Amino acid sequence: MPRPGLPKLVATDLDGTIVRSDETVSAYTRAVLERVCAAGIPVVGATGRGPRLFDLTCGDIPAAGHLVLAGGGRVVDRTDPAAPATLLDRRLDGPLVAALLDELEALVGPLTVMVEGRDDPDAPLWGDLDTAWRWPDRVEAMPRAEALRGSVIKAFVRANGTDVDVLLETARTVVSPQAATVTQAGLGFVEICPPGVDKASGLALVAGRLGVDPADVLVFGDMPNDLPMFAWAGWARVAVGNAHPLVRAAADAVTLTNDEDGVAVFLDRLLARVNGGLAGTPDGSDPAIGVRVGGLR
Repeated sequence: MPRPGLPKLVATDLDGTIVRSDETVSAYTRAVLERVCAAGIPVVGATGRGPRLFDLTCGDIPAAGHLVLAGGGRVVDRTDPAAPATLLDRRLDGPLVAALLDELEALVGPLTVMVEGRDDPDAPLWGDLDTAWRWPDRVEAMPRAEALRGSVIKAFVRANGTDVDVLLETARTVVSPQAATVTQAGLGFVEICPPGVDKASGLALVAGRLGVDPADVLVFGDMPNDLPMFAWAGWARVAVGNAHPLVRAAADAVTLTNDEDGVAVFLDRLLARVNGGLAGTPDGSDPAIGVRVGGLR
């Protein structure tokens, strides 16, 4: 159940959480996040997007003073937008990933694999061309051995005809936490990330620098890669209405969907309750409508 008053830090996932199905963030959501900052509460963007999408991410959540990227593998302080500072940069050994993939293929059959190896703006992924990938123009065909020759930020893996959650559970029987972190972010692919890295570890780094206890952190998410930060944060864990069943089950509250600006509606209601009075949603309605927010109602 959400605690009284206001949290001391707000962290939110992007895609599927504040980013809508048309890949935009509404002006309303942007404005509410700015109001959160104006209330003295730092905002953190926590995303599976890699550093190659840094500029896009900054544009989608300009209120964020810190970004947890690549599912926790890259953490950036952008409190000075003109001089962002990298606080953490973790990568995977490519040949190790290749060996893990061989073990996984022995269980599930052929895999399509794409690798995120570069962090320059809009750099392509390397690997197999997969029609299930939503952004085929951002993939450069490359043999697996070549793509995994050096260190990589993460790998994306899919087995044709196998549900991504089933593939993820199988991957967890093969990949030890000491070797790599495996998760899925709603793209239809299992993601292989550096060991000990997830959104919770990234947020812990940011919170520590800001002097914020996990018990005072409010988080929003929609997919299994958000579960570690749901387990770590203590003020409240809020799922959007379109969230994966596991995320909904782990949440203290469920707000509206990403397409209905659920995160902004929840925060708007929270600020209004604490400040005494109701702020309106874009259509002027009561922002509590359709939102289950535990002790806030």
